[in-house]
Amino acid sequence: MTTSDKKNKFQFGNVLLISLAHFLHDTYSSFLAPLLPMLIEKLGMSLSAAGILSIVERLPSLFNPFIGLLADRVKLRYFIIFSPLATSVIMSLLGLAPTYFILMVMLFTMGISAACFHVPASVIARKVAGDRIGKAMSWYMIGGEFARTIGPLIILAAVSFWGLAGTYRLIIFGVVATALLFWRLHNIDVSQEFHHEKTDFSSRSALREALPTLIFLLGISIFRGLMKASLTTFLPTYFHLETGGLWRGGIYLSLLQLAGVIGVFVMGPISDHIGRKKSLVITAIATPILMLLFCYSNSITSIPILMLTGFFLFASSPILLAIVQDIKSKKPSFINGIYMTISFIAGSVTVFLVGFLGDKIGLDNTYKLAALIGFGAIPFAIFMPKPK
Repeated sequence: MTTSDKKNKFQFGNVLLISLAHFLHDTYSSFLAPLLPMLIEKLGMSLSAAGILSIVERLPSLFNPFIGLLADRVKLRYFIIFSPLATSVIMSLLGLAPTYFILMVMLFTMGISAACFHVPASVIARKVAGDRIGKAMSWYMIGGEFARTIGPLIILAAVSFWGLAGTYRLIIFGVVATALLFWRLHNIDVSQEFHHEKTDFSSRSALREALPTLIFLLGISIFRGLMKASLTTFLPTYFHLETGGLWRGGIYLSLLQLAGVIGVFVMGPISDHIGRKKSLVITAIATPILMLLFCYSNSITSIPILMLTGFFLFASSPILLAIVQDIKSKKPSFINGIYMTISFIAGSVTVFLVGFLGDKIGLDNTYKLAALIGFGAIPFAIFMPKPK
């Protein structure tokens, strides 16, 4: 096999390993949303204060471009091996946080770990994707979305068995899984090309080339962000306030994420065939319509409508990642870091807004407003420029 053929070949084994690492990391990072109702009661938080926790968790995303520059110079595989270990330890100890301040410190530290993982991970997935970038981004995102499918169920089961203060027992699974990742990934060679290329392409030039695409991605992230924040961060709290139970919200969140797994699996490869823009427009139109239908659904129709909403909401994720990876740059981790910064900051702002609006007008009205605002992503999808 020639070097050119190897570059264009989809390396399924390596893509699967990266997806598994994503699964491990995001299983633990998904613990916050299902724990929020209990943490709100334990620490006497308002919904706005709960939203601030997500901002604190995402604050290290401001360092993403610098992490990207670092990742372009070091062995990327160690970022995705050891970050899941740090995340598993911190998130398993959330129930022991004695004060709101300590909880913020823990989540900020976890945010650093998450940034160190996510910035280089999708770049590595791109490197072993050959000419099937959309397919690779789908497999990469499947790991994250499936993690957020079972993560809420795992943490709720742990609380049921051991209580809120007993979830530290989950650390051992993170330790074992990280050891397995080290065994399988420490010899993976995916960054050689980045290290041996003679790079006279400055970070400023790289950013200038990518800026038009990044601006449109920012618009999409903001307008769809309220919908995503409402459904992923506050869905368990939404049902807890309505029914007083924890399991219904956790199960609904898992169903939402399960539909998201299917969405990212389907739409990434589709975008390789029909184009990124067409795929993005489809998801931008369908998501707010379905979320509005969910707001007005009854107990019988709410589950299928919620799952359809999750399908299209998360289906855009591999498309957006593929668009970023389509940008031809000699600093791919730096560009990916910029995109991750845009994504996480937009997510932070929208999570706080959902919490603030939830305190002022109620979560039910906030959900309806988020769906209406979501229509604003459509023109950004339609006029998205083709990456250079």
